Amino acid sequence: MPAAADPEIAAIFRRPFAEQVAFFRGKLAKLVPTATWRDLLRAEHDRAFMVAGAAKADLLADLAGAVDKAIADGESLDKFRKRFADIVQRHGWEGWTGSDTEAGRAWRTRVIYQTNLQTSYAAGRLVQLQAFPLWVYRHGGSRDPRPQHLAWNGLALPADHPFWKTHYPPSAWGCTCYVLGARNAAGAQRLGATPGYTEPPAGWNVRDAKGNLPGVDAGWDYQPGGTVIDTVRAMAGKLDKLPPQPSIDLIQSWLTAEAFSHWYDNPSGAWPLARLPDADAQALGAADGVRVAGMSAETATKQKQRHPEIGPPDYASAQAIIDGATAKAETVNPNTGTRSMIYVREDERYVLVVKATLDGQRLYVTTLYRLHAEEARRDAEIRRLLRKVEKK
Repeated sequence: MPAAADPEIAAIFRRPFAEQVAFFRGKLAKLVPTATWRDLLRAEHDRAFMVAGAAKADLLADLAGAVDKAIADGESLDKFRKRFADIVQRHGWEGWTGSDTEAGRAWRTRVIYQTNLQTSYAAGRLVQLQAFPLWVYRHGGSRDPRPQHLAWNGLALPADHPFWKTHYPPSAWGCTCYVLGARNAAGAQRLGATPGYTEPPAGWNVRDAKGNLPGVDAGWDYQPGGTVIDTVRAMAGKLDKLPPQPSIDLIQSWLTAEAFSHWYDNPSGAWPLARLPDADAQALGAADGVRVAGMSAETATKQKQRHPEIGPPDYASAQAIIDGATAKAETVNPNTGTRSMIYVREDERYVLVVKATLDGQRLYVTTLYRLHAEEARRDAEIRRLLRKVEKK
């Protein structure tokens, strides 16, 4: 196994994001007792959780909880080790290191921690990468790199190239390589692609006598998360049914990803922007369980025409505007009967309007703009806006 990646690179894997957490938690529905790491291979890891040698259900459940916390909270290896040691002692799990030494314990906990963080990271990124036609392989910065992985650094290939089916990282124990997405060749070069490097080195798909590929450890010749892309992505349609915080985390992750910028440039369908508090949704007449407000393609087009100063970073603030509103008011359209909620956040000078459909089955953001910058005029406009709402 190569030495640990440089601290800056390693820190990437301690910044959890919604798709990463969703992927890992999808595995927790199936806890598999095992004797060795070979009991689950390749894509079987996409749908199940295991720790080699952990055969008791209660032990495995506690270990799964420890790994989940490490991923969701971005915990350091040291914190994970302490929690892991408590679980092992409480359950009396003997022989879990292979050798009862400090070095053996350190090695085993690192393998468990690093493998789960890196595969969940890769699987979550895989969902996000579906928006990009060109992928760029980047070496993770290990101090003792594998020659093949270093040779792939800067490789730019189409998303459907067969290379990614077997070499999408991590493709070995301790591998910290990763993949970035680009819209075109120029974008790929900005992300570190080597000009003209559009085919993997010769022999990349030639297996040796043991059936292993160059630079790929046994059992790692698969695409982590590849079999559950649609499952993780499908959570977009279940945002209302999720508890508030996971729902909000997923929405924020999608808003801050580059994919939203591309959608906003050429919108189609609707994009989720924020989750309303129960009381606000009920006041608008939303049906039970309808809490997430999206922006339609039609609204996105109008927004770009009426408020060209508003862009993707502003929409990523929608949740903060709702949660931190310094004033809000309801209004009813006398012609259509539709209800809207106006949120004003004075400190950020934002005004956000959310409307419910007449049947209460949908919530839509219809307007987002910023008030004038001048302090006095801003306050006057807020008061005028609220007086106007009160009269309706």
